[in-house]
Formats: sequence, C-alpha cells, structure tokens
Amino acid sequence: MKSLKVVVPLLAIAAILMVGFAYSGLYDVSASAPHSGIVDWLLSTTSDASVKRRAKGILVPDLGDDAMALAGVNDFDAMCTGCHGAPGQEPEAIGQGLNPSAPDLAEAAIELTPAELFWVTKHGIKMTGMPAWGATHDDNALWPMVAFMTMLPEMDAEDYQAMLARAGGMGHHAAADDDAGHENVDAVLDDHSTHPHDPPEVAISQEPEEDHSDHQH
Repeated sequence: MKSLKVVVPLLAIAAILMVGFAYSGLYDVSASAPHSGIVDWLLSTTSDASVKRRAKGILVPDLGDDAMALAGVNDFDAMCTGCHGAPGQEPEAIGQGLNPSAPDLAEAAIELTPAELFWVTKHGIKMTGMPAWGATHDDNALWPMVAFMTMLPEMDAEDYQAMLARAGGMGHHAAADDDAGHENVDAVLDDHSTHPHDPPEVAISQEPEEDHSDHQH
C-alpha cells in the first residue's frame, strides 16, 4: 500500500511533465535537425523489432525468375530511386531532405529478409517518409521489386543501366500501351503454389485488383 502511495503521485507528475513538454514547443521537430542519440536508438530499435515481428509467416514466392526481377527494376526506378537512390545515382532532392534519411537498399537487402523487405514496401514505416505502397499496388506488383532488391548488393551502375535497358515494357510502371510485361510477371507469380500473404495478426482486407497499366505517380 505504501508503495502505491509513492508510485501513483510519481506517475501523475511524470504525465504532467510529459504533457507540459509537448505543449512547450521545446522539442525541435524540424527535419533539418538530427534526432538525439536516445531518440534515434528508440525509434530504430522499435522499427526493426516491429518489422521482424510482422514479417514472420509471410510466404515468399520464387524470386529467382528473370522476368520478375526485370519487371521489378522498372518499378524500383519509378518508385524508389527518388528517396533511396540507385547504383550510381544519388537520391533526388526529396530524398536528400528526409530525416531519418532513406536507407541504401543495397545494404537493406543484406540486413533484411525478403519477407521483411516485402512487408516494409507494402506497409511503409511511420514518421520516416516511407509510404505504404500496398495502398495503391497489389502483392503481384510489389514482389518483383523485392526480387530486384535482392540483386542490389551485387550490382553496380553499369549493371543497373543494362538491366533497365533489358526491361523495356516490363513491370507495372512500364509504358501505358505495353501490357505484355504486366501479364508476364503476374503469370510468374500465379504459377507458384505458395502465394505471399500477411500473417493473421497483421492481415488487412484486400481491395479488388486495379488495372495498373494506366497508373500514374
């Protein structure tokens, strides 16, 4: 009982101090100011643990198919390079102003499993600028990007440009008048007996499939 008499007032004081700090404006929320060491550790540790937990149970399709990776490079070039850069390319202006900065995906592809890469691509990360691409793209549009990302650690600028040249007309961000690449990669995924899905604890309702051939960004 005595301990409660001590703990309850302390919790009340802590809550009052926290609310007062929030309203004080003392914390610098500008993207140009780096996080303190403790805040950076807390956010990165929480994010890493959250991704690992939620990516468990995702079934990964065969990512070694050449058609899937070729479809992925076009979508990667359209959707990822602005913030993350690419082999031989720095991030664009928007990526250079992010705090925390978007990670080098060649390094991320080593540190994260394909399931974790897929989960982050689909669901995004709060307070980082990483969008949830699953809001506008179905799983068949996202796995090719994951397939391509797994190749990034071994890829240089020349390899990247050569793959882009080979991938003409493939992917959901190819030319609007060329649907052959879309059909190829969808067929590759549909042929696999194991289809990717989210584990039950993070499952979200699937929207009807969109026609991505005219998708604009």
